[in-house]
Amino acid sequence: MNKADLIAKIAEDAGIAKTQASAALDSFVEAITKTLKKGDKVTLVGFGTFSVSKRAARTGRNPQTGETIKIKAKKVARFKPGKELSEKI
Repeated sequence: MNKADLIAKIAEDAGIAKTQASAALDSFVEAITKTLKKGDKVTLVGFGTFSVSKRAARTGRNPQTGETIKIKAKKVARFKPGKELSEKI
């Protein structure tokens, strides 16, 4: 399922126009992004938790040359599914 499919499904289920569903989805994604950028987490009971974790710097290997390279530390977004979602899958 891609973004267009999700927008169509939301519009159908909620009985709203696709433009309204698109605006709602964009707002949802923006709110989660801003919250994660601040370092906070977003918990949706029954669905899961979005959070930020730090990935430490490490050494890697260039697959083409075999040469060792340094990979910088960075922050990554994580999602942990909730119990309800895990049971349904």
